[in-house]
Parts: sequence; structure tokens; C-alpha cells
Amino acid sequence: MDQVKSNDSLILYIKNLFHDSADLIVREVSWKDGVGIVCFFNTMTESGEVNKQIDIIRKRAIELPDWGGTAASTVEAFSVPKLVESVSSGFVVVYFPVPNLIMTITIPSYEVRSTAEPNSEIVIRGAHEGFVESIDKNISLIRKHLTIPDLVVKDIRLGKDTNTKVTYIYIESIANKEVVEDVNNRLENIDAPKIYSAGQIEDYLEDSVFSPFPQFLNTERPDRVVANLLEGKIVIFTDQSPTALIAPITFFSFYESTDDFNGRVLVGTFYRILRLFSFMIAIFLPAFYIAVVGFHSEILPFEISQKVKVAVQDIPYRPLVEALIVEVFIEIIREAAIRLPAPIGPTIGIVGGLVIGDAIVNAGLVSNLMVIVVAMTAIASFVVPSFEMNMTIRIIRFPFMLAASLFGFFGIAIATLILFIHLMNQSSLKQPYLSPVVPFDPSRFKNIFFRVPYYKNHKQQQTFTHGGDKQKDGGET
Repeated sequence: MDQVKSNDSLILYIKNLFHDSADLIVREVSWKDGVGIVCFFNTMTESGEVNKQIDIIRKRAIELPDWGGTAASTVEAFSVPKLVESVSSGFVVVYFPVPNLIMTITIPSYEVRSTAEPNSEIVIRGAHEGFVESIDKNISLIRKHLTIPDLVVKDIRLGKDTNTKVTYIYIESIANKEVVEDVNNRLENIDAPKIYSAGQIEDYLEDSVFSPFPQFLNTERPDRVVANLLEGKIVIFTDQSPTALIAPITFFSFYESTDDFNGRVLVGTFYRILRLFSFMIAIFLPAFYIAVVGFHSEILPFEISQKVKVAVQDIPYRPLVEALIVEVFIEIIREAAIRLPAPIGPTIGIVGGLVIGDAIVNAGLVSNLMVIVVAMTAIASFVVPSFEMNMTIRIIRFPFMLAASLFGFFGIAIATLILFIHLMNQSSLKQPYLSPVVPFDPSRFKNIFFRVPYYKNHKQQQTFTHGGDKQKDGGET
């Protein structure tokens, strides 16, 4: 009778731990030498399999301390935090009061979407699969590519209120030990009540959070993660997020694509140079136009200069105001196209870009040349394979436009110098951001512009600036 009352008290206590949630199941289960208490959420567990798994384990049980001999179950000492964590994570927990042990059984039921190719990272050649909102599934995709014992997976729980699982991965024989230790220390020092996204982790780990330039490479592609792991990088996952954070990285990592390494050497080289050239267009073209119209029209050939004067003579604004009107208008259209439902988004782009754009030109608010410049700038900014760097380009071109409107070419030169100094002082996990330019490494400098054939990389082992370990150079970053 006392044992029944004791079990009833335990059941009531466990229900109070979870505030008696409607989907919480807590009940007794008979065992060889006593009674256990089963606890699980039926919304996260395959309820129909619970009794089957318990029956299987019960039949194998000879004595309690030595038991738990199935691939789906583990046994350990009881603690309230362990009970709460296991049940909240979707496990079935069986608590045995007499030996004070708990058994956790894995019977998940929550859905995981298919590993389809991410829409933001489409490639022509290569694997067409992507990460999902499950760390275990994502790690399995990586281990499918890297069947080696050196692939190390470490877990940590962050957030007092959310208890979010964060996992970082590296290859023991390649990764820099100091960088790995630095990442571990930064993660352990995160003291925040709520952690639920990869963006929050990125804020805590970045060397300079207020820099416009990203210090982590975001990707949802397993093949890109594998290539970076083989270069000594560290990959960080947050549970319920398909985004992988890769570091340390360089500025030039954002201008490399998976297609560069799956295609032919000359084709990969051409498009890599084209992407870097597009960065120059996206940053300097609006500023160059403002400087020419406002200060340096004499540098243009006479015929082009006359057309520019005719195009802007009836515009009631200075070139900077004219550029800001069109740039802000383009940003609004782009943001609206992203937020609207997929069937409506392209329509908004067409209506905004063609109809309204043509209307403001005919109204004399902006010139045709400014529309052309802004359109070329927008297209050039889309060439970068990384969405984070795309956002950076969209932001930093405004200071260049302001500098050009104040001082012409001299202002652009000063802004360029400030940008270069900022990049030289930037770092990713304390590693040089502008490598191999600063510090200069002639053996790796060519890889900024050229996709080196694989057989040449196989013949010469080079030092990777980030990790300091000997490894193959020229892989995707």
C-alpha cells in the first residue's frame, strides 16, 4: 500500500515538472523486480511502439544494473535534470525508484522533411541534397561523404530556457587544435536564457559583430561542408536549423561556388574572376556615376558626355538623391518579392521593375542612365554565391555613393582605403580575413583567381593559413 502511494506521488511529481501538459503520458509499468514509471510526450514519440520496445527490453532483462542491452536504450543514474532533458528531447524514459536508475528509449515520431537541394544554393553539377532541421540527419549526410574515424562530433547545450543542442564538427587530423579549443571556449561561455537559431550563435562567436562583413560562411549543402572540413575548418549546427556555420573563412571564400570544382578548370576560373569583377561593379559603379556627373564629366568622350548632360539636365535632384531614390526603390521591391508568396513575388518584381520604373523615368524624377546603373549594380550583387555577402554589398555601396557625392574620385579613393584597412584588420576566429593577400602567401594567391587542377594540388602539399596544418590547397571554401 505504501509503495502504491509512493508511486502515485512520483507520478504526480513528474507531472508537476512538466506542468501537467496535455500531451504528457506518465504511467506505471510492471518489471521483473518491481515497478517502473514510464514518461514521454505522445506528440514526439511513436506511442504505439512504446509497449513493444518495453516488452523487448523486459524479456532481455536478467538483473537491473546490467540491463539495457538494446541499440535503442541506455541506462544511467537518475537525476531530475536528466529526466527533464530526455523527455523534452522526445525520448521515452522509464524510471525505476528502487535502484534509482532511468532507462531512455529512442522512439521518435516527429517529421523531418526530405533532404532536397536548398533553393538558395542551386548548382548545375554536384550533389542535389541539402540539410534539414535535424542535427542527427545532417551529421548522417556528412558521415555518408566522410567515412573516416577522424571526423569528430561534439555536442553542447545552450540556453537556460530553451536547452538548445549545438553541435560542432571537425576532422581531428586536419583542424587546428587552437582554433577548435577557441570555438569550444566561446560556446561554453555563452550565457543566454534563449538560444534557438544559428544567427544567435553567430553573434556570440564573431570576432567583430558590428562589421558589415560576415565572419562565418552559411550553407545548407553537405558537399560544401565536407570540402571545408577537409580544409581544416570547423562546422557548427544548431538544432532545428538547416544552416551550417563554417569558420574560419576568408573574404574570398564567399566568391567560390561548388560548380567551380565540379566543372572544367578554365570554366571555373572564368566564373571565379567574373564574380570578383562583379564585386567591383556592385560597389563602385553607382559611386563612379555620381562622381562623373557631379565632378568629372570631362573624363568621358565628348559624344557620351553630351548624352549624359541631356539625360540629367531636367532632373531636379543632385545625383546622390537621384541614386538614393532608385536604390531604395530597388531594395523595397527586392524585400517585397522575398516576403510575398512564391506565385506573387515574380509578379511584384515585374510590375515594380518595369511599370513603376518606367513611370518614374517619364515623370522626370530620375534619368534613364541612373536606372541602367542601378540595374547593373543589382544584377552584379546577385552574382555572389553567398546571401550574407550579398547583403554586405548592398549596404556598403551607400557610403561609397556618399563619398563620391562629396569629393568625387578622391572620395571614392578614401572610401576604398578605409574599406581595405577594415578588411586587413578583420578576422574570423582570430584568423586573417584577407588571407592570402594579407598576410601575403604567393603559393595560395593564385587560387583566388584560378581553379587549379586537382592533380597539381595532389602533387604539392601546402600550408593552410587558417589551420597551420599541411593539407591540400584549392578545395572549396
